[in-house]
Amino acid sequence: MSISEQAKKMKLAAPFLAASSNELRNQALLAVEKALVDNKAEIFAANAKDLENAKKNNIAEAIVKRLKFDEGKMKSCIDGLKQLRGLSDPLGKVSLLREMDSDMVLRRVSVPIGVIGVIFEARPDALVQISALCIKSGNCAILKGGKETAESNRVLFKIIRNAVASAGLPAECMMQCELHSEIDELLKCEKEVDLLIPRGSNKFVQYIMNNTKIPVMGHADGICHIYVDEEYDQKIVLPIIIDAKTQYTAACNAVETVLVNEKVAQSFLPELKAACDEAGIVINGCEKTAEYIKVAKILSGEDFRHEYLAKEMSVKIVSGVREAVEHINYYGSHHTDSIITENDENAAYFEQMVDSAGVYRNMSTRFADGFRYGFGAEVGISTSKLHARGPVGLEGLVTYKYIIEGHGNIVADYAEGRRQFNFKDL
Repeated sequence: MSISEQAKKMKLAAPFLAASSNELRNQALLAVEKALVDNKAEIFAANAKDLENAKKNNIAEAIVKRLKFDEGKMKSCIDGLKQLRGLSDPLGKVSLLREMDSDMVLRRVSVPIGVIGVIFEARPDALVQISALCIKSGNCAILKGGKETAESNRVLFKIIRNAVASAGLPAECMMQCELHSEIDELLKCEKEVDLLIPRGSNKFVQYIMNNTKIPVMGHADGICHIYVDEEYDQKIVLPIIIDAKTQYTAACNAVETVLVNEKVAQSFLPELKAACDEAGIVINGCEKTAEYIKVAKILSGEDFRHEYLAKEMSVKIVSGVREAVEHINYYGSHHTDSIITENDENAAYFEQMVDSAGVYRNMSTRFADGFRYGFGAEVGISTSKLHARGPVGLEGLVTYKYIIEGHGNIVADYAEGRRQFNFKDL
């Protein structure tokens, strides 16, 4: 069966999933949780094959780290499922209740988006998280993971889909694409698919955006910054930077550029260099930076618009918080940026003026994550300002519709003055 034919069946199943109770969707999540634990040996065996193939194909170390699905990743997925089950139902929430006239009432009610296609990187835990979020939010999910985790994804999808169906949700609410060629077919399903969420490189995301009529939500780059202000806390600054760069170097919320106030550059940069050397981080920097420490490359201009996704980062000296903000807003990707400062005024300026989905003070950029925000998980990160922004959890996967109940009301009565609106919020 073709992708479009499967998507049509999914479109027909979508209203039934949307109408399901929160209790039933939670039961499905519990069934998924139990099935993952019961079948973990099969999952780990499939993942071992992916890791073996990655080794044969000389896949980069940063990518291999994403491919691994072990006890730690399993526990994280289970914790996310439990957290999701504990969250309130995102559907059926009334955000507007208005009496338009004595016999006419308007409601704005949250509903699922419908059919969502998610094309994500080679990370098996991402398949679990995305599936769970779609189940909880009442959305049908078309899943396409990276080819490097084909074995893991195939097993995980089978386990999750069977668990969902056994709990009583429509079996058609989930679909997996395995072939790269199926992506182009999916991009043509504008009548069946309501939203696409691509996760991957800038080039890949841009390709998706430029080759479909389906609305696209996501981000292309993760060029995150940390600005070290003049009044920084010496005890926290280096641990924050090292964590933001090395805790998961391949993540989109890893720091890529450190901006340093010129008043502290002479004393701070040698300390940063020593910490980075110990952590195996390569520093590239502006000409001013090179006056204080040895850098691998001298950077200028567009060089700072770079996402390393490795143990390498850019360093630039700036005159103060205002120049730091200007640099971030121009060269950044509007993802997540942090200021290290004890100065409340500078912190307030940074938080107000930085135009990013996540703006932090005195903390690592790696906190930009749906699970860490208490969303249970995330389907991705959005740097868009429309609909959803930042880690996209349950709220980002619902929209709303207007429901009006009347009693024979016709517009002509109001247009010709026989009746008048009597707006009153209830």
